[in-house]
Amino acid sequence: MKIALPHIRPGQVVGLLGGSFDPPHAGHVHISREALRRFDLDRVWWLVSPGNPLKAQGPAPLERRMEACREIVDHPRIAVTDVEAQLGTRYTAQTLRLLQDARPGVRFVWLMGADNLVQFDQWQDWREIMNRVPVGVLARPGQRISARMSKAAKVYGFARLPTRDSRLLGRSDVPAWCFVNVPMIALSSTGLRRRGEWPGRDRS
Repeated sequence: MKIALPHIRPGQVVGLLGGSFDPPHAGHVHISREALRRFDLDRVWWLVSPGNPLKAQGPAPLERRMEACREIVDHPRIAVTDVEAQLGTRYTAQTLRLLQDARPGVRFVWLMGADNLVQFDQWQDWREIMNRVPVGVLARPGQRISARMSKAAKVYGFARLPTRDSRLLGRSDVPAWCFVNVPMIALSSTGLRRRGEWPGRDRS
């Protein structure tokens, strides 16, 4: 299967930040920049999903979200992609399998906010994700304690890298994950939608 991906060389480390980006905001850019630095990544790719299986209501149209993402990304090593739409995947584990097949020489790291770690055990094939790529967890407002007490954190406690070794994550053998505290921006896509700052959501 041929898919259009940002340019990347074999041996480089790419952080993957998946989500609906409904809408994208400065917090997404902030954690992407922090991930580049804290995990020593060569690139960060935003995987703008067609839809989130854990959410009952569909997001705004994909093209609208892609355009909004491109408007706020202001870093040469952060790229916006519609990989999941191209692959026809809905679940992260499926996406990772196909990405690794498509770019076997690239080292991928899955990135998530600490709030996602709390519910990570509800994700389809979440253990496969942990055993397929390293996972970088970035602290977000109000989620530090609950994230560290989550089922995923407990099950894979043996695979956690100390924060001081965060720059080694992308080249670590799996399973491996690292939790880092970053300067936090208290923004959320849900909050922006509730305040009416993201008109045009597809409610059909």
